[in-house]
Amino acid sequence: MTTGKVDFTRVKWWSMEWTMIVTLYLRAYESRSQHSILDDHFAAEAVDRIDYDFARMKRYLRPSSNQFIVVLRAKQFDVWAADFLVRHPDAVVLHLACGLDSRALRLHPPAGVDWFDLDLPGVIELRRQLYPERDHYRMIGASVTDADWLDELPADRPALVIAEGLLMYLDERDVRQLLQRLTDHFSGGELLFDGMVPWVVKLMKIFRWGIRDGRQLEQWNPRLKYLEETSPTAHFAEIPVPSMRMVYRICNAIPATRNYNRQFRFRF
Repeated sequence: MTTGKVDFTRVKWWSMEWTMIVTLYLRAYESRSQHSILDDHFAAEAVDRIDYDFARMKRYLRPSSNQFIVVLRAKQFDVWAADFLVRHPDAVVLHLACGLDSRALRLHPPAGVDWFDLDLPGVIELRRQLYPERDHYRMIGASVTDADWLDELPADRPALVIAEGLLMYLDERDVRQLLQRLTDHFSGGELLFDGMVPWVVKLMKIFRWGIRDGRQLEQWNPRLKYLEETSPTAHFAEIPVPSMRMVYRICNAIPATRNYNRQFRFRF
């Protein structure tokens, strides 16, 4: 980890690195509110150390209204992950496409947990300037579509795989192959991911894979067993700002806006 200011000024807008800074900034912004949902003070500390034009980002993002979709999604994954770690204090956690997320820090995993954060080498290079590696925590620079990196992870312990904001950017073939490699490698565990419905994928060309029914994964891979799903808007009651709470409540009442992005939990 680099001490002092970390120079991110060369990161270009709309690049992959920029989108990671965006989500980090939104979590940090929300953590400073009086009644924070996520309470991600690690994100706030990271933003304070980054040399970047956050004033311009604030004008563009309007975080007072756009923070909640990111935060509610992250919170649900945190809740599911924390539940798994209580039941499996000796688990292996694999966070795919981790970006600049501080989940490995804010969840305070039990001492017996081995946590692996994986992203592309350039992303991990940036990440290492913000977060330190330590005992039982390691960062891996590789593409999720590569086959070799998985051999570095223990296979004989309960595994929690988190794929937040990832699978919708992969081709269906790559999604199928990734899920097959994961279930072939680990003896058992849970998979957490979010996905877009097909009509959103067709509308927004940046996405490649959409999921209509979570149970379709059971047809792809017999080891995957559907447990539950939810939507960030379903947790509108947690929003402390009355006007935004009402907006999310209305969105949750409309199927199209409630279901366009869903979060899934599977056992394998």
